Amino acid sequence: MRPLLLLLFGASILPAQPISFGVKGGVPLTDFINTVSNSSFNTLSTTQRYIVGPMVELQLPWGFSIEGDALFRQFNYHALPTLPDIGSFGASTNDWEFPIVLKYRFASHLFVRPYVGLGASFDTLQGVTNLGTLGNIAGSEPSTPGELKNSTTTGAVLEGGLDMHLLFLHIMPEVRYTRWTSQHFTLPNILNSNQNQAEFLVGITF
Repeated sequence: MRPLLLLLFGASILPAQPISFGVKGGVPLTDFINTVSNSSFNTLSTTQRYIVGPMVELQLPWGFSIEGDALFRQFNYHALPTLPDIGSFGASTNDWEFPIVLKYRFASHLFVRPYVGLGASFDTLQGVTNLGTLGNIAGSEPSTPGELKNSTTTGAVLEGGLDMHLLFLHIMPEVRYTRWTSQHFTLPNILNSNQNQAEFLVGITF
């Protein structure tokens, strides 16, 4: 949340520059968790097939702009034992991602302008719920799962898309890639967080 607040504060001290507000949503092109099944566990992971949140964009001279988003998603994983008397483990969580991207729109005489972007992102987990019975009471327990290593991480962002200006709206489909510096979850030979994240997103501003 802090990077987005800083962006809004920066925008407030530059009133001469146009500011656009809107919403961004899309679908992940990669799984949040990589899983491996072995002789002891069958591991499953589910990433909700949507990403959504507000966005704000500050227009700058010479085709540049700065965009800030607050994107929400959910995911869970569950490792089920293949042998008797072995407890399961897993977790579900909400994930908030706060990217800030410097964008450049290429000049065009049409209503469509290609753009590229480069920036950074901050990611944090909230409401992590332990779904396991391995060393815990059966059921959804609020205790922290042992495979959780980092509740926050940062990453580098690269994106490309099209800005389509229709009446008073800007519709911006894009593909965004993020390389995270560290993993949220890791358990050798069973599961780990995917540090390479790709998404198809569509932003709508007015």
